[in-house]
Amino acid sequence: MSFAIAVIGLGLLVLVHEAGHFYAALAVGMRPRKFYLGFPPAIAKRTRRGIEYGIGAIPLGGFVKIPGMHRPSPRDVDTHLTRILGEAPDLGGPLERLRTALATGAHDDARVELATVRQLLSSRDLSDAGRRTADKGIEELSDALGPEAYWRAAPWKRIFVIGAGPGANILLTLILLIGLFMTSGGKLTTRVDQVSPGTPAAASGLRTGDRIVSVDGIAVTADTIPKLINASRGRPVTIVVRRGTADVRLPAVSARKDPVDGRYRLGLRLHAGGLELPQATGQSLRTTWNVTRDIGSSLGRIASGGGRKDISSPVGIVQGSSDAAKAGTESYLGVLALISLSIALLNLLPLLPLDGGHIAFSVIEGIRGRAVTREVYERVSIVGIGLVLLLFVIGLSNDIGHLS
Repeated sequence: MSFAIAVIGLGLLVLVHEAGHFYAALAVGMRPRKFYLGFPPAIAKRTRRGIEYGIGAIPLGGFVKIPGMHRPSPRDVDTHLTRILGEAPDLGGPLERLRTALATGAHDDARVELATVRQLLSSRDLSDAGRRTADKGIEELSDALGPEAYWRAAPWKRIFVIGAGPGANILLTLILLIGLFMTSGGKLTTRVDQVSPGTPAAASGLRTGDRIVSVDGIAVTADTIPKLINASRGRPVTIVVRRGTADVRLPAVSARKDPVDGRYRLGLRLHAGGLELPQATGQSLRTTWNVTRDIGSSLGRIASGGGRKDISSPVGIVQGSSDAAKAGTESYLGVLALISLSIALLNLLPLLPLDGGHIAFSVIEGIRGRAVTREVYERVSIVGIGLVLLLFVIGLSNDIGHLS
């Protein structure tokens, strides 16, 4: 059950990210063609107002298809349309003229030639595969030559659309953290908020909602409870709690030594009071900044040969979320907030095809006053994909080692 909750949570984070791109694109006049959770083939899909919404069979993310992400080039004709020449050889002339128009940047002429190709194809008896290929090629080129094309938009619009994905994840992080700090981010109390199963606290009969009155006959405050338990060094301790209106003496149990920090614990968590909205907002901003700084430091150590063990793949992310779900709702939401922030920061790396790479190129094009060539985009994308795959392999090897 916790595994399913973890997968659903990760899907929610991807959905939020892609929704950021989707609604930002609509806001600036770039009408998306598709909005998918997961990658094709589609398990389910539905077209509404010209936009295809779907769930893909490959659950490794999601995507929003924005028309004309790149300036059209003769290579697009070769990729999508020349393969149908075997079934319609008389299209050779129009396709060559279309290729020439794209090569010279005569996009008005290219639209005319594309319309001619579309009209000729409508009267051809093509095979099913040929028809699909032709329709896809015409759709891609029509989007790239249309007024809604991404590459045609002003740099600020492109930056807004691409940055909205990571921005949505950061916003979700802040909302989750503010909610957590407003419910349990304040000063600790003596009320038990959680009892972990299989721990000495659970064996003693301690319950959520109990208020700890004393430990070994010593009256306690929220600050002294963990100190007295640690001071027992594993010898049996007796706890008195207030349950309802009665004081209940629980059976003596021995605290266990935590292998991480060496402290002795019973396996309980105390409830913390909530913060007011302004304080919760400030605390969430500080937490977000601190985590961002730590992640940046980890990436810096990777570049210098260290920090390899700090990387995780989707396997480790799901496992960590699953463990947090077992620990309770607050732990799960806290981990979800940090994963959302990590997704945002990863996507903001200035590498194509990540969001940060597109933002960087939009800034460069805005400064230069003209577009970067398609060939440069493709060469830089190869390097970016290689680095992203390297990070994925390192994270996966770490996760396999942890699971082993």
